[in-house]
Amino acid sequence: MSYTVFALKWRPKVFDEIVAQGHVVTNLKNALEKNRLAHAYLFAGPRGVGKTSTARILAKSLNCKNGPTVNPCQECASCIEITEGRSFDVIEIDGASNRGIDEIRALRESIKFAPTSGRFKVYIIDEVHMLTQEAFNALLKTLEEPPPFVKFIFATTQPQKVIPTVLSRCQRFDFRRIPTLEIIAQLEKIIRAENVHVENEVLFSIARASDGALRDAESILDQLVSFSRDKISVKDVISVLGVVEQELLFEITEKIIHKDAKSVLLLLNRVIDEGKDISVFSSNLTEHFRNLMVAKVTEADPKLIDLPQDICERLFKQSKELSLEEILIAFNVLVNTQEMSKRLDSLKIPLEIGLVKLCQNKTPCPQQEHKKADKELKHHPPVNPPEPEPPHPPVSIGLEEAKSSWHKIIETLSKVKISVATYLNEGFPLKIDKNTLTIGFPKNHSLHKEALERRENREIIEKIIFETLKNKLRINFILTEVKADSEDAIDHPAVKSVLETFNGRVIKES
Repeated sequence: MSYTVFALKWRPKVFDEIVAQGHVVTNLKNALEKNRLAHAYLFAGPRGVGKTSTARILAKSLNCKNGPTVNPCQECASCIEITEGRSFDVIEIDGASNRGIDEIRALRESIKFAPTSGRFKVYIIDEVHMLTQEAFNALLKTLEEPPPFVKFIFATTQPQKVIPTVLSRCQRFDFRRIPTLEIIAQLEKIIRAENVHVENEVLFSIARASDGALRDAESILDQLVSFSRDKISVKDVISVLGVVEQELLFEITEKIIHKDAKSVLLLLNRVIDEGKDISVFSSNLTEHFRNLMVAKVTEADPKLIDLPQDICERLFKQSKELSLEEILIAFNVLVNTQEMSKRLDSLKIPLEIGLVKLCQNKTPCPQQEHKKADKELKHHPPVNPPEPEPPHPPVSIGLEEAKSSWHKIIETLSKVKISVATYLNEGFPLKIDKNTLTIGFPKNHSLHKEALERRENREIIEKIIFETLKNKLRINFILTEVKADSEDAIDHPAVKSVLETFNGRVIKES
C-alpha cells in the first residue's frame, strides 16, 4: 500500500476538523441549514490554512446523499469520490496553469451540462488571481447568472489581484493564519496517532517555522519523522530546517543586557557555523524583542504573544531587566540592520555591527542600577551626608535669545551626536525659569522626550547650550499642547533656502 503524507492523511474531511477558522465554518453551516447558499464564494488567506479543504467539504455537504447537510456522511459514492478527488461533479482547476481565455471559454461550455450524479456542479478554482484580465471578463456573465445547479468557489492568497467586478459577485471569507498554539495542538494529535515521540520544544519549533500554515507544519513533521524515525529531538529540527532554538534567543538577549559584546559575537558565529539561516536568526531575534515589548506592556498576555505559557513567563522575566525604551531601541536597531543588509547584499556584517551597537549602550537598566546602588550602600555606607552642590549663578539670558540660537544649538549638536540632534529638533524652547530651560514637545513625541532624558544625552545637550549661550542652564523636557512659534520656523535655514530659491514668501494666518 502506498504511503500517504501527513498533509493529505490528516486533511480535514468535515467542518468540525477545520482548525482555527471558526468564523468561516459557522457562516457556511448556517447557510447550509437555512438553504441560503450563494452561487459564488471567494476564500482568501495565506497558504496552508484550509481554503481548498473547506471548499471540498462544502462540495461534499452539497452533494452528499443526505444533503445539503452540515455533516456529510463520508460513506456515499459522492462523498468518497470528492474525498479522493475523482468526482465528475466537483471540478478543481489550477488558476496558475489554466489562466487564459480559452480555458475559461471551455469552462463556460461545460457549465451548461447538468451534474452527473450529484445535485450541484462545483467549480473550485485555486489561485484565481492568476487568471488574465481577458479570462476574468469572459467569466463575468456566467459568474453573475450561472445555472441553478452550479456553484463557484475561488481560492486565492492574493485577493487584491482579483478584479473588483469579480469580487462584487462573490461572498468573501477571509481565512486567518493559524495561531502557533493551535498548530501545536494539531501536531500533538498527529504524533499520538502515529506513535511518534518528540521533545517538548520540537513541536514549538515546527509551528514557528510554518509561519501560521498548518499544511507546512504537517509537511515538516512528516519530513522529520522520515529523518529521525520514531524519536525526534530539537537537534533534528535544527539539522533539517536550520531553525534557531528559543533558548539561543534568550541567551543572546541576556548577553546584550549585560553589554557582553564578545559573547554576542561568539554566539552569532556559532549560529553561522551550525548552518542556521542567518536571515531567519535575524527575523527571530527581532520577533523576540517584539515579544519582550508586549510582555513589558501587557505582563506577557498569551493572547498577544501566541507562545506556550512557560515561554511567556520567561519573556516577562527577561523584560523586567530592560526598560521599554531599551527594548524599542533594540527593535529599531535590528530592523535597520535588515535594511542595511539589502544595500550591502550581506547580512552578517550589518548584524554584527547592530549587535555590538546594542552592547555599547552605556545606560544601565533600572533594575541593574538599583541592584548596584543597594550593593554599594551595603558595603560602603555613607559616613556623612553629601554636600549640596553650589548654586548656579543667575542666568543673564532671556527666552527670545534662546529661541534665536535654537537652530545653532541643533546644528552644533548634530556634529556631536546626530540622533540626539534629530530628537531635539522636534522640540522648542518654552520658558526659562530659575536656571532651567524648559523644552516642549508635542504630545505624540513621548519617545523623543524619554530618549533625551537619559543622563548621557542630557549632559551633551547642556554642554552645547552652555557653549552657545554662555550660560549654565539645566534642561527640563515636557509634553505640551503649545506649538513652536511660526517665526522660528520661518528663520530655519532650510525654509529660508526654499523661499530664496523660489522667490517666495510666507503668508501668515489672520
